Amino acid sequence: MTAPTTDLRVVDDPDRDVFVLLVDGRPQGYACYRVAGRLVVFTHTEVDPAQRGRGVANELARQALEQVRASGRRVAPVCPFIAAYLRRHPEYADLVRPRTPTPYS
Repeated sequence: MTAPTTDLRVVDDPDRDVFVLLVDGRPQGYACYRVAGRLVVFTHTEVDPAQRGRGVANELARQALEQVRASGRRVAPVCPFIAAYLRRHPEYADLVRPRTPTPYS
């Protein structure tokens, strides 16, 4: 499903550690992250309930991941939505940091 608008953008706000989803120029969602060296750890994603079911959350994930790719960094998907998006979109598999086993794994 795609968004019914042609003005859908995702902008990075590195001062706040968030990718902001703009629909017709207005904030309608966000994907929070933390940076650890060359790793972007996505922690939480949220979209305005009025925008749900229109594909805008998928577009938020896609554009955020494309920006991470362009920066040369990798991703650790702690956020369940971003993790699910990555499972459905193998074209981003190269961005995902391999899980490092721990003694408790």
